[in-house]
Order: sequence, then C-alpha cells, then structure tokens
Amino acid sequence: GSYSQLEDSAPRIVEHPTDLLVSKGEPATLSCRAEGRPAPAVEWYKDGERVETDREDPRSHRTLLPGGSLFFLRILHGRRGKPDEGVYVCVARNYLGEATSRNASLAVAGE
Repeated sequence: GSYSQLEDSAPRIVEHPTDLLVSKGEPATLSCRAEGRPAPAVEWYKDGERVETDREDPRSHRTLLPGGSLFFLRILHGRRGKPDEGVYVCVARNYLGEATSRNASLAVAGE
C-alpha cells in the first residue's frame, strides 16, 4: 500500500470516560482514546481547569497513559479538600482541530 491515500484527519474520541465512584486511596483510571492523523495530543480538564499530570510535575499522582487515559495512583481525599473529585473531560487536539469527550464525574465513596 502507498501512503498517499492516508489523509490527515481531525481528532475524534473513540473511547469516552465514564463516571467513576472510587474509594479514597484506591487507584482509578478515566478512559479516553482518540484517533486522528497526526495522532492527537490528549489533555484532561477537571471542572474546566487543566489537569496537571506527571509530565509537568513528577510528583503528581496522576499519569497520562500512552493511549490518552488518565490514571490516578491513588485517589486523594482529605478533610481539607477533595482534589480529585469533579467532572472530567478529555480533549484531543491536532493541527486540524480538537474533539472533546463526554463529561465523566469522579466521586469518592465513603466519607
């Protein structure tokens, strides 16, 4: 096959995150998979704010997996705050555009 037929394409989300209920201290994964050419870069937003992962902060407990999913080493939840609770979306971008996933809420059980 020749590559000439492969045209660049805007991202589309092929796997959306779903709502999660997680016990505090447990790991969790919010799924997201995007397709596009060139392969889109994925970012996550929680309640409208960009989520920092270990790429920006090596101490972060959140890892962006190669496919685009967001992995939490452990769900943080303390008396002072619930830093991981909220509504998440993943956004996939390449030079042709961007695609936004459905909203997924992450809630901490117990408490």
